[in-house]
Amino acid sequence: MIEIKHLSVKLSEFSLKDIDLTIKDKEYMVVLGPTGAGKTVLLECIAGLYKIKQGEIIIDSKRVTHLTPEERHIGYVPQDYVLFPFLNVTENIAFGLKQARYPKKTMQERIAVLADVLGISHILERDVRYLSGGERQRVSIARALAPSVDILLLDEPFSNLDQETSKHLRLELKRIHRQLGVTTVHVTHNQVEAEELADRIAVLNNGKIEQVDEPHELFFAPKNQVVSDFIGAPNILDCEHCQTLVQGLMKVSCKSLHIIVPHDGNPIRRIALFPRDIYISGTEPPGPQVNRFQGTITGIQPFAASVKVAINAGGNILQAEMSHDIFDDMDLSVGKEVFIILKLRRIRVYEGGK
Repeated sequence: MIEIKHLSVKLSEFSLKDIDLTIKDKEYMVVLGPTGAGKTVLLECIAGLYKIKQGEIIIDSKRVTHLTPEERHIGYVPQDYVLFPFLNVTENIAFGLKQARYPKKTMQERIAVLADVLGISHILERDVRYLSGGERQRVSIARALAPSVDILLLDEPFSNLDQETSKHLRLELKRIHRQLGVTTVHVTHNQVEAEELADRIAVLNNGKIEQVDEPHELFFAPKNQVVSDFIGAPNILDCEHCQTLVQGLMKVSCKSLHIIVPHDGNPIRRIALFPRDIYISGTEPPGPQVNRFQGTITGIQPFAASVKVAINAGGNILQAEMSHDIFDDMDLSVGKEVFIILKLRRIRVYEGGK
């Protein structure tokens, strides 16, 4: 368990302001926030890379505030991975083990286990200069975990990867975390990444922790306007009735909209969908009719990066978001009838009573 108490750090560009955060044993904690929020600084404080003058860091009831990185038993994967180009994959993974003077047999066994878990057994003799982005990331994680660390710190681990590779490796990282049970702190600005991986999410903005919650609580019950604005102010609809269709799918009634959602379990109280996950068409789109509805535009609000369009569909006011280019091509106006598609796999569900 990691306890951060009243931690404040002031640097030339970034700062942390009275941070209080507890990360549970074996938890996957994601620190989510915009660029410049102080996410990497927080990670580096846990790793022991800064001299801390105000506040404390406690790991398993032991004060480590002034201990060196080597004394903290932490694995750290920086954003750019920083593999040694003059060493092959095996030698990179073994680097920390050699520094800690592990016996040769123990090193070989440890490398073999991690290579199997991370799916890199076939590239152990390869030159790291010729690895793909995904392979480099896996090798970096193996190197960080090699000395049997208790904590793994990940700094924007998918930022240098293409979307497809990133999506695949998120699933792999979740599996690896379950298999190894290492307490993990992962910083990112990507909400999808945070939602898919986190047991809990800590929203960091301008050096301050704004909210710490499980992903569904964060999206359905943001505690302040800062959190709501950052996560994108999702459309939240109350569900008056729900019905199981087949395994994995339910139909919910939100006023006069009957929406199909991916869900197994208890009755759904609310659903949420981000504006970016609602598609608008001026004509009826072809294809299946699942979650396709008619509505009337009730408002248009341009922003610097996008345009938000308010639509009344079945008595629900939904906010959709699109780029300026798409908006200009569609000739949309208040009062115009449009068709909308709610992206099935992006609908979030909430069973609680809040």
